[in-house]
Amino acid sequence: MPTCRLLWWGGLAAATGGAVLCVIGWYGVSGERFAERQIPYLASCTMPGAALLVAGAVLVAAAWRAAGVRGEAEAGPEESSPFRDVPAWDAPSSDEPPLCVPGGTLAHRPDCPLVAGKPEAEPVGDRELGPCPVCEPRV
Repeated sequence: MPTCRLLWWGGLAAATGGAVLCVIGWYGVSGERFAERQIPYLASCTMPGAALLVAGAVLVAAAWRAAGVRGEAEAGPEESSPFRDVPAWDAPSSDEPPLCVPGGTLAHRPDCPLVAGKPEAEPVGDRELGPCPVCEPRV
């Protein structure tokens, strides 16, 4: 899935940028004897670098979670990818047609948490609706 790869590579780029900023900040701090001259390096490099490291970790974790839920259809067994062992989630969850809520603009799988258990949910029929970003039905 493109979303998984975007999250994966975005997370790696953010973490790499954060590591570079932390190293630059550390180098600047180590060259200054007095604390008041170290603060600019902490504020301009080390703290943003740490924030980028955390953001990168969150994006990589989101990629792993998304791959665990949806699978990675493009990755073949010979391809070196963290998603290669996860089965694809392209098969429909049931034989029932996609559902929507009255006045809604998205089509959902019958087991989607956004429509599951809602008595007002009805089959999509001939309506032109976009796919739900949570369950990604084939409409």
